[in-house]
Amino acid sequence: MAEDLTLLKEASKEEKYQSLIPQIEGLMYGEKNLVANLANISAALKEGMDFFWVGFYLVDSEDELVLGPFQGPVACTRIRKGKGVCGTTWEKEEVLIVPNVDEFPGHIACASASKSEIVLPLRKDGEVIGVLDVDSDQLNDFDHTDQQYLQQILDLLP
Repeated sequence: MAEDLTLLKEASKEEKYQSLIPQIEGLMYGEKNLVANLANISAALKEGMDFFWVGFYLVDSEDELVLGPFQGPVACTRIRKGKGVCGTTWEKEEVLIVPNVDEFPGHIACASASKSEIVLPLRKDGEVIGVLDVDSDQLNDFDHTDQQYLQQILDLLP
């Protein structure tokens, strides 16, 4: 198991993801526990990509997500299905990229410094079991490059 990350500070977004993905795969090698893997993914993405906030919300009931492993400032503990970016991603079962969270109807402001966001559904056996939520303190910080590589990371989960 890898214990340290090799970080590329002066690299493009794509190069950083390409460097991180095999390292995340190494962190998860042989580990089947979902919470442990989500914790290491959160830490690796926060450290390697310098995101403001990165973490997971997991389905806790038929209509509510609960906070899972994350890195960053304290966060909202529960989000209802269809509410905010995370709840909407869960409800629609699709990736949402929000360039300006203040313009997203019903945005839940867990941290006022958050300016843009990307949320991807986390699936197991075809069912959404949670979401990966990544926030930036910069406007318009996420694009299809983030979507592509973050999806690749989620696809590594056993």
